[in-house]
Order: sequence, then structure tokens, then C-alpha cells
Amino acid sequence: MSTPLAELKDVSPAVKAEVLAQALPYIKKYHGKTIVIKYGGNAMTEDRLKEGFARDVILLKLVGMNPVVVHGGGPQIDDALKKVGKAGTFIQGMRVTDEETMEVVEWVLGGEVQQDIVMLINHFGGQAVGLTGKDGGLIHARKMMIPNKEKAGEMLDIGFVGEIDSINPAVVKALQDDAFIPVISPIGFGEDGQAYNINADLVAGKMAEILKAEKLVMMTNIPGVMDKNGNLLTDLTAREIDALFADGTISGGMLPKISSALDAAKSGVNSVHIIDGRIEHSLLLEILTEQAFGTMIRSH
Repeated sequence: MSTPLAELKDVSPAVKAEVLAQALPYIKKYHGKTIVIKYGGNAMTEDRLKEGFARDVILLKLVGMNPVVVHGGGPQIDDALKKVGKAGTFIQGMRVTDEETMEVVEWVLGGEVQQDIVMLINHFGGQAVGLTGKDGGLIHARKMMIPNKEKAGEMLDIGFVGEIDSINPAVVKALQDDAFIPVISPIGFGEDGQAYNINADLVAGKMAEILKAEKLVMMTNIPGVMDKNGNLLTDLTAREIDALFADGTISGGMLPKISSALDAAKSGVNSVHIIDGRIEHSLLLEILTEQAFGTMIRSH
């Protein structure tokens, strides 16, 4: 359980020292390494968790790691759509995005949500810079078509939803080398300048691959991947995940998340973790302690 700040004075110096000493091997191990963090869900909507996240990312940067934040914003997009009288529609975990919805997505993700995260990190003493796919030609995208599950061989058009053609990491690397923390909105751009809404899990996974990240940490609204009986699966291989896809254990919004995690693991990211963003400082607990937290996905 997390300790409220008011009670930290009650923790003995010996316990504090033990916690810091335990973190040391992890600080050494990940020094100079890139850690991509997918930030979404409740952790983005509760003030206490938002502030905790900002502090955690700053701490990782201060001890010599290179955190890169890729954020989502589903609840915020839904709220903004309600205000203009639209309801969000999803097919296979992907948001159907017409022209009006795309305008809302760009404004909410690239404006409101991104700037919120940047301001919080800067407020607590870090240096964050917000990016979309347009900045430095970061994310080149094309229209995504998805297979129709009712009619074999038929593809569904879900509007301005993109898949990633390529990522140019130059701007992210330049920021990292200059002590900044990149905060990336999952909006890609086509050859013609058309903006595309891209699932944030896909962007985080691909970003981790391209940056040759040591870790990909996906913060979400659940403790991790659960089996059919609701038990947490702490350690999964690619083969075990394929079986969970096949029997329907992994479905809906978890599909893109787990697929991205698996692709990243297969493409050289050393470890991929799906953790519960509703727990205060879950990011630090995952990276700096021995505690097995959430679900770890390995390529084999």
C-alpha cells in the first residue's frame, strides 16, 4: 500500500536507507538506458496519481535514465466528444474516427492532455517537451484498415485511424541528449499532411523498438493480464500469449496493448511490463525494486 506523504515521517531512517540501497543496483543497471512509458487510464485523470507520475519520471531522469513518455487520452477524448454531441464508437479496440472526431482528437491529445503532462513535469522540476508525429517528421502514418470478423476477406474502413509507416527518432534523441523528457502524442501524419489517430499502445511499442529501449512499461487500469478466473499472470512468453488470444482471454481494448507489447519484446526490447497505473508510484516500484509487479512479457 502506498504511504501518504504525511506519514513518511513515521518511517524509520533504517527502512528508508534499506529502500534506497535496494534501488541502487537497478539505478546502475539502467543508467543511460532508454525506458519508454505508455501513460494512460486512471493515472492520467486523478490529481494524486498525475503528480506522482510526474515526480517518478523526473526521478528516473535525475538518476541517469532516459524516460520517453507516450500518452493516451481515451477518457478525455470521450468527454470532449460528448460536449459536441458525439458518442465514441469502437471496433476491435480501435476508435472509429471521422473528420470531426479527428479534429477533437488532435485538439485533446496534442493540446490539452500533452500540455497538462508537460506542465506537471516542469512544475516539479523536470524539463519536458511535447511532440506530435508532425514534429521533426517523428511519426509517418497511413490509413489503417481492419479485417471484418463477420465477412472473411473483407476489410473495414474506420476513418482517420492510422498505422505506423515509420518513426524518425532524431528529434527524440536530440531532446534526450539535452536533458529533456520527451512527451509524445500518438498522432501521425501521412504524405499529404493528413493527421491520423494512432493507438497509443502501438506508438509506445514501435517507439521502444526504434529507440532500442531497455524497457517498455505500459501503465493501465488493471493489475496486468488476467486469466479466465481473474488471476494475475505475472510472466508470459510469446507462445502463451498466442494461446490467450486464441481462446478469447485477451480481447477488446487489451488486444492492441498486448499485441504491441509482444511485438516490442520480439523486436529486441529487453522486457515489457504491463502495470497498474492506479497504484501510486507504480512506475518506481516496477523499475527500482525487486517486487514482481503486473505482467512481464518475454519474447520466448
